[in-house]
Amino acid sequence: MVYIGGIKKKDLEIKLETISSYSDPSPQLEQYSTPAHIAADILFTAYVNGHIKDKIIADLGCGTGIFALGSAYIGAEKVKAIDIDEDAVAKAKREAKKRSLANSIDFKIQDVTKFRTKVDTVIMNPPFGSQKKGADLPFLEKAFKVSDAVYSIHNAKTVDFLENFIKDKGHSVFWEKRYMFEIHHMFEFHKKKKEDFEVILFGINVKRE
Repeated sequence: MVYIGGIKKKDLEIKLETISSYSDPSPQLEQYSTPAHIAADILFTAYVNGHIKDKIIADLGCGTGIFALGSAYIGAEKVKAIDIDEDAVAKAKREAKKRSLANSIDFKIQDVTKFRTKVDTVIMNPPFGSQKKGADLPFLEKAFKVSDAVYSIHNAKTVDFLENFIKDKGHSVFWEKRYMFEIHHMFEFHKKKKEDFEVILFGINVKRE
């Protein structure tokens, strides 16, 4: 039986499945909610690697809070949840309050490039860059500045570019895992009712000067 933070991995996934997604997602912000089974697996990986329990976590571009709430569930000391979307943050706050997690999470409506607080770990699902090329890069650059370990989801088609980007910044990838990210018809430019989109998780050790 797999336990993380005193919770079975499957039970964590079930808890995450009950978190509300975006009510009016923005195509410009590429607001695709992370599926619960993927979020639970990423949180499990980060926990096993010693990057969550009793740590300060940041969820950059937190959306409705799946990584922020998940980190709080399994033993983070404190979570910083940052998003530019006021409605998404309001919903994430309600979700945290419903689950008695509000005291564990600091929510802030803010562009991630303005975030300055030092944390131990960043766990995030930034924009994939489908609408604006390179939209995920400011998230990575900020994560490198404020944390020692980063877990970040990206379009699998950009893997070679991102591996070189991370290396050129002086950091190292210690973990890669691919997932099929199911995207349902949400925006006018979507041609199918649902589509499986391959993403890749990078676990990154941040090198400090």
